[in-house]
Amino acid sequence: MRSLDLTGATWRKGSYSNQDGGECLDVSEDFVAVVPVRDSKDVRGPVIAFAAGGWASFVAAVKRGELGA
Repeated sequence: MRSLDLTGATWRKGSYSNQDGGECLDVSEDFVAVVPVRDSKDVRGPVIAFAAGGWASFVAAVKRGELGA
């Protein structure tokens, strides 16, 4: 498996994250082929990297309300 250097990554908090420490995630859009995602409460913890196309499909499905509550 190929390693992804995230030392210079810029992270943005997901729009459904809240200030109470609830369901928070950070996303980096600094990469062309992959979208790294992490738990914003554990910024030194694990990162999951999704294929950019798969992530775009997931976000579109969430916005359309296709994945339930």
